[in-house]
Amino acid sequence: MKFSCEKALLSAAVSITSRAVAAKSSIPAMEGILIEAGNTLRLTGYNLETGIQATVPAEIVEGGSLVLSARLFGEIVRKMPDDVVVFTSQDYTVNIKCGLSEFNILGTDPEEFPELPNVDQQNSLTLGQPVLRSMIAQTLFAVSDNESRPIHTGSLFEVDEKGLTIVSVDGYRLALRHEAVEEKQGANSFSFVVPGSALGEVEKICSGEETVTVTQGARHIMFQTGETVLVCRRLEGDFLAYRNAIPRNNSIKVEVEARALLSSIERVSLIISEKLKSPLRCVFGDGMVDITTKTAIGDAADQCPIAGDGGGLEIGFNNKYLMDALKAAPAGKLRMEFTSGVAPCVILPAEGEENFVYMVLPVRLKAN
Repeated sequence: MKFSCEKALLSAAVSITSRAVAAKSSIPAMEGILIEAGNTLRLTGYNLETGIQATVPAEIVEGGSLVLSARLFGEIVRKMPDDVVVFTSQDYTVNIKCGLSEFNILGTDPEEFPELPNVDQQNSLTLGQPVLRSMIAQTLFAVSDNESRPIHTGSLFEVDEKGLTIVSVDGYRLALRHEAVEEKQGANSFSFVVPGSALGEVEKICSGEETVTVTQGARHIMFQTGETVLVCRRLEGDFLAYRNAIPRNNSIKVEVEARALLSSIERVSLIISEKLKSPLRCVFGDGMVDITTKTAIGDAADQCPIAGDGGGLEIGFNNKYLMDALKAAPAGKLRMEFTSGVAPCVILPAEGEENFVYMVLPVRLKAN
């Protein structure tokens, strides 16, 4: 095998595909990147759950395939001077030259590398990279890390005539984002659950302004954008019936500036830590919310203006869960809805289209 390629392009492709490489495996090839030179130069990383494949423009002199250690190959290419990388292999010995730098390293038999699954297209949708990237970023934080309910370690993708809805839940909170899609093929409405770990990688590969096509197969999902493809397994099971879980006839409604409320919570949270956990005690009055907390090192209090009257409602929150929702909300002005101090808090846009919903469950407060 022999090819030459621009260092920057090769480095970017190695960086992307390395994200799907197994950190430790009993099969050495699994810790590597499969390099295939045919009509194009193709790099693949696959850890049996998520696979990423990137195609790179290269001048191919002689075809072939080989597996190289992702860590070593990545470091070599990254540290090479900005020039053309010339890659030559004879059996399993690889020679890599760039400018005045030269390396000779050993590769592994490509036959040991597991084959990336084929995704038999059932349904697909296309939307802009920036749209999908923001939808993932604004819901991924609420994905569960509890393996006892595997279905909730991923996000639900639900497609219907109105567009795409992504939902994440972890038992304490819910995050929902909705956007229109540019085009779809297959059934009028369909849904599937994508593992959170794979979505974190999808968010990273959606770094441009082009479109991304999401294809649903029988057992796998494929995300394709430009010359990069990510394949991951679907999660099976019954996802939470989220529409029934979100209370909508809430008697108490107030409006807040997201940034102002977040700042107040961040200040009060300075005395809360992993060792010193304590809920936020929030009292929603007329035009103001009082936020207090108390830990072994002291107590803190802050106030934030609101629009509306909370009727003196007292409710407790995990500070991190409430901050995560406020940081993710793609709007400056929010509406917070409540029914009581033990019912969930629902956070929505105060104005415009309802393209996001966050729900945070309260924490029981001890009597003062």
